[in-house]
Amino acid sequence: MGTVIIIAILLGIGVVGVRSYMKKLSSGCCGADSGEKKIKVADKDLSHYPYHADLSVGGMTCGHCKLRVENALNSIDGVWAKANSEKGTADVKMKSYVSDEQLRDAVSRAGYTVTSINRN
Repeated sequence: MGTVIIIAILLGIGVVGVRSYMKKLSSGCCGADSGEKKIKVADKDLSHYPYHADLSVGGMTCGHCKLRVENALNSIDGVWAKANSEKGTADVKMKSYVSDEQLRDAVSRAGYTVTSINRN
């Protein structure tokens, strides 16, 4: 009788695990069903962005993660960011100097971690 109960519990855990994994596959790693809209940058003239930073971003693994990181950075006035989820990076162009702390805070609020910032 005890063996049957243990097997039933293990099967239940297995079913919950498989369902969770299937949901993750269908909606992305970070909740791709949220309907988040892309924040578009109006000024795309590169000559207006004299400052630049390359960010290494931890935890960004899918296209929706990329959108969240870009939106977080693009919500900063005068910033134009493009993220790459495959490389875990974000290319940030700025009209005026934006501190490392501001960049880290924006990415952190989106749920990700800036592991390094390189300025050129």
